[in-house]
Amino acid sequence: MPATETPALANATVLIVRHAEKPPEGDGLTSAGEARARAYVQYFKKYRLTHIFAASDSKKSRRPRLTVEPLAASLRQKVDVRFPDSDPAALVKELGAQRYGGRILISWRHGKIPGLIEAFGADPKKLLPAGRWPDDVFDEVIELRYDRKGQLLPEKAKLIHENLMPGDSHP
Repeated sequence: MPATETPALANATVLIVRHAEKPPEGDGLTSAGEARARAYVQYFKKYRLTHIFAASDSKKSRRPRLTVEPLAASLRQKVDVRFPDSDPAALVKELGAQRYGGRILISWRHGKIPGLIEAFGADPKKLLPAGRWPDDVFDEVIELRYDRKGQLLPEKAKLIHENLMPGDSHP
């Protein structure tokens, strides 16, 4: 990389959420999930997001996209859904190859979030209970921060409890 070129993730913050609450059947969100998606408009305002990604729709779920669509609409952004949750490395490669920088929000399926965290170079065992996203938790955000060289700052990686909706699991 030439000396004048800035790394793609320089000074970036990557925020990862699980899709909002899901029904027992179907590919959408429950009314509580729809309420969380709407509440994200205000919750993420302070982050001044520059890009929003969601796992591609699958035959069984549109939830990652539906979770961030109200937020994206409020910011007049499009949700980038090019990447399936089965290939988190493709998303990370894209972010590393392009100048996204800034503050990036990613909505993903919970069972695949540990792999996404690993693809970003972080340790899911240090961020999630037993290295897994719990099946019944919808109210947390993973924050990954990068330095001016685009290197992950592992000591700054953290799990944030949203405390956004009634009944969220953390005080």
